Amino acid sequence: RLRGHPHAPEPLRLLPMIKTNSPSPPQHRGQFHHVFEDRNFQGRNYECSGECSDLHSHFSRCNSIRVDSGAWMVYERPNYSGYQYYLRRGEYPDYQRWMGFNDCVRSCRMIPSHQGSHRMQIYERPEFGGQMMELTDDCPSLYDRFHFNDIHSCNVTEGNWLLYEHPHYRGRQHLMGPGQYRRFNEWGGSARASAPSAELCDLEGLC
Repeated sequence: RLRGHPHAPEPLRLLPMIKTNSPSPPQHRGQFHHVFEDRNFQGRNYECSGECSDLHSHFSRCNSIRVDSGAWMVYERPNYSGYQYYLRRGEYPDYQRWMGFNDCVRSCRMIPSHQGSHRMQIYERPEFGGQMMELTDDCPSLYDRFHFNDIHSCNVTEGNWLLYEHPHYRGRQHLMGPGQYRRFNEWGGSARASAPSAELCDLEGLC
């Protein structure tokens, strides 16, 4: 958290993604990643080519991942719950490389690319109350830009976002798709949800 601000807001990262509770996205051929039980791509591995709500039958733990193509969200628990982690194309030789808290990965979801603009309104009170600020691009520190200590509701009107627990894209991540979030618990946030960073990612350029 930012020094001098014990309740500094959670970072936001703009991402062209689907909402976690929206219908299953269409499957895109040629996009896949490999999950390995041990670090440095060792041990038993499993290839994922689409979303899967329960990976437990395929491996018992996950200590490294290689994303060959596409972009993904992987989840700590089955049915797309628990800690969430955003993965782009590349190699992750241990779970700390994707900011993981443990070696549990139990479900995954492919992220379809998004074309178009991004827009989100954030509010300092529940039910869209208090001061409102609008985001349309990346922001490494929402506190520095807007002087918000906490975010208690938001309205995503265009594109998708990734909300982070700490400034500069650190800590827990929350996938935010288009829709209204009247209270912090609707996006899985803590009792004092906040927002000091936001980044817009064009997956067309990453995948």
